[in-house]
Amino acid sequence: MPVGEIDSVERAWPDMAPWLFVPHSEEEYQRLVALLDSLIDRVGEDETHPLASLMEVLGTLIERYEDEHVSELA
Repeated sequence: MPVGEIDSVERAWPDMAPWLFVPHSEEEYQRLVALLDSLIDRVGEDETHPLASLMEVLGTLIERYEDEHVSELA
């Protein structure tokens, strides 16, 4: 990644960091689930929406947390 692009990411990150992180607690997990729910309400199934890829990233982070911390229903 060119330095200019890294500089752009660095400037944008403080605004994104509260919403895009690896959850390490139930509270953080719930924050991501709430954000994903809000995005689903806004984006729906429009894969061309500018926030569609964010939904995919959040879904992956949520799924990872669930795989590691949520036991299977017996």
